[in-house]
Amino acid sequence: MKKESKFIILLLILILLCSIVVLIESQTNSIRRIFDDYIYDNKNHYLTCDKLPTRDQVTKIIEEQQNTIKDIEAVNPGLVGYEIDTVTCQGKADIIFWYASHENRLEIEKIIGDETFFGIPYRLQNR
Repeated sequence: MKKESKFIILLLILILLCSIVVLIESQTNSIRRIFDDYIYDNKNHYLTCDKLPTRDQVTKIIEEQQNTIKDIEAVNPGLVGYEIDTVTCQGKADIIFWYASHENRLEIEKIIGDETFFGIPYRLQNR
């Protein structure tokens, strides 16, 4: 086999493998999840705007769950908190819980105890 033919076959295989990785990543966000979790110590839900609840739904849950919010803020007063993100997706919202350390994140996750905050998607951000 000619040297040029081997190179073309190798190049095609490389393109195919890259295409497969891009396709898998676009469906699972697995590389982003690993990067967010282990590099940034963050957790994201990766939902599109059309999958998020309305701002009113999020506000209602926050109002109803003030005891849980206070428990979360008590993890590290002044360095742990939350905000409702209404900017990223117009008319939609989610909750961002922010914290100062990995230990804070673990405590917040323990308090919430679910993949959603009473049905509302949330993100965890180490600030």
